[in-house]
Amino acid sequence: MSTTNQINLILFSQHGMSDDNKDMASLAHKVAPTKSYVVAPKLDFLATYLDSKSLINQLENAAEQTLRCYPNIPARIIATSLGGVIWLEVLSRHTDWWKRFESLILLGSPVGGADLARIVDPFGWGIGIAKYLGQNHRVLAEEISASIPTLVIAGNITGGGDGVVPIESTKLRYAHFTQLDGVDHVALKSHTAVIKAIQEFWSEPRQPIPDPPDNLLTELIAYFRSVPGITDASQRDFSKSHVIYSFKNGVSIHTWTNLVGVDHIFIANQHGKCEYSGFVGWIHSADLQKAIDAMIRSFQ
Repeated sequence: MSTTNQINLILFSQHGMSDDNKDMASLAHKVAPTKSYVVAPKLDFLATYLDSKSLINQLENAAEQTLRCYPNIPARIIATSLGGVIWLEVLSRHTDWWKRFESLILLGSPVGGADLARIVDPFGWGIGIAKYLGQNHRVLAEEISASIPTLVIAGNITGGGDGVVPIESTKLRYAHFTQLDGVDHVALKSHTAVIKAIQEFWSEPRQPIPDPPDNLLTELIAYFRSVPGITDASQRDFSKSHVIYSFKNGVSIHTWTNLVGVDHIFIANQHGKCEYSGFVGWIHSADLQKAIDAMIRSFQ
């Protein structure tokens, strides 16, 4: 390790599933300010497929050791995909660390749940890491983004995601947001546009974005995100949906069921642009329908 008087910043950089730490270490060194100490923990490869608890413990131990060795040095985090979700879990265990962190940058992290994980484990039975990645970590994440300045960077190659994680699943209240068209999930670890976005975010002091005033649109999104079993989805299927209810201000609820019977819901603004998309597995279809019926009744 470097001596304390040689560094001004600790920069944690965390890889994700089925990966090692080489790309994220390289990214960290490219963006790190002068006199930074880069920490890029290499998690157990097999565990990234099977066991979230051991991954959380591995990262927690590495972070705790580093922060203890440099008690007066500020820190920042860059994390991609699963690595971002693991960092959220670690930070939730150590709220006393939050004042140490100047920023948190999440690259394509499925904080709202990964739709691919739900496909692998549709009933939440616990099929490896899919059960963990399919869970919604947004409440936990937004407690952190309200305190630590956060930047979410999402890639977009499909019109609704980076090929692995839907854009909708990466979004957080209080967090700054950058969407990079033409950048896929893997490229988020190395693309020049990602490097530029990180450097711009760090170019001046940042604060969490204030929570905007509630309106019908934000209330609807929050309401449907609370439906049991719902997972954020890509907006690319919005064009296949049909309107089931329109409010007086033009906001509308749309639904669509795909070929295998998975129910989707979309919320569009008064201009017809999709602002939220989500889906439920078969076992929660009735819950979604009850939520829709209850919402419509409340406005009739």
